[in-house]
Amino acid sequence: AATNRTDAPPDAAPFGTPARMADDAVPPPPPAAMSDSERYLFDLNGFLVVRDVLSPDEVAACNAAITAHADEAVARSDSALRNAAEGSSMYGDGPPRLDLGGILDWDAGESRVFKSVLAHPRLRPLFAGILGKGYRLDHIPFVLMNNRGGEGFALHGGTVDCVTGEYSPDLAYSCRAGQVRTSLLGCNVILSGEHGPDNGGFCVVPGSHKSNFAMPPGMVDGNEHGEYIVNPVAGPGDVVLFSEGTVHGARAWRSDVQRRTALYRFAPATCAYGRSYFGGGGDGERGTTTAWPARFYEGLSEAEAAVLEPPYANRLDRPNIVEDGTVELTTRSERKRRHDREVFRTKYF
Repeated sequence: AATNRTDAPPDAAPFGTPARMADDAVPPPPPAAMSDSERYLFDLNGFLVVRDVLSPDEVAACNAAITAHADEAVARSDSALRNAAEGSSMYGDGPPRLDLGGILDWDAGESRVFKSVLAHPRLRPLFAGILGKGYRLDHIPFVLMNNRGGEGFALHGGTVDCVTGEYSPDLAYSCRAGQVRTSLLGCNVILSGEHGPDNGGFCVVPGSHKSNFAMPPGMVDGNEHGEYIVNPVAGPGDVVLFSEGTVHGARAWRSDVQRRTALYRFAPATCAYGRSYFGGGGDGERGTTTAWPARFYEGLSEAEAAVLEPPYANRLDRPNIVEDGTVELTTRSERKRRHDREVFRTKYF
């Protein structure tokens, strides 16, 4: 059987156990663009499981780096930090979740694979297909860790918020003129533990990115209508892409193998939810420059660096990744740029 992926055999049951590529198999060359099948499945369900994005060696390198920094992880132990209702199927009966930041700040050897996700050849066409030209990193990525019994996360998100029933333009999914788009895209890189119905972890309500109403009572905590809440099967090296407009969460972790996932969020060129790209940091000060922390930029390829651009329109000299992975500058005519300088006395309006 297969999950919400594009290489499923005709008789595969959706969201089931996939066939995995052998460790010594040579992966096929990455596609240049999002396929029609991938577009259909993302539009249908609001998420997509991408198999074998990272090789076993890359997964091992990520886990070695996480282990080396494990003592820096911060437990969500305070009641104000708990993400699920006590006694619900999301809450668990073990230790709280651990959050580990800094994965793009680590030394070159430790951060390289994490940085490669920004413009990974297998993911780049999907990012562009879902977010459009000039997609950008929106949140600082970090690692989530759960030991057995560790707390999950109550259902949240939605183009129409699953709790309040209000429209959420900063998360919203849409499909217009044959193009799928979301204001915020989650990218869950699985590094340890087999996620799925048996073990818990990431869960989603397929199709909820198109829902127009708040959830019925008890559903956000997993206590009611659980048959509509799905745990996609995903293992180390796989990536789960999901619209933040799709209602999602996590069930309590039920495996003896520690759950480890690296969570990224990306946005279209002109959209922003997070604000870490502002110079000055997250301490409330207004920065004088627009930049991520300096170490994020160390060792980046030109394409990876383009993903760290702040939000602004493509036509305003934005570096864009093209299909072959190179970068080109999208710009206006010199006459228009000169006119702006004459009118606004700055380079850009």
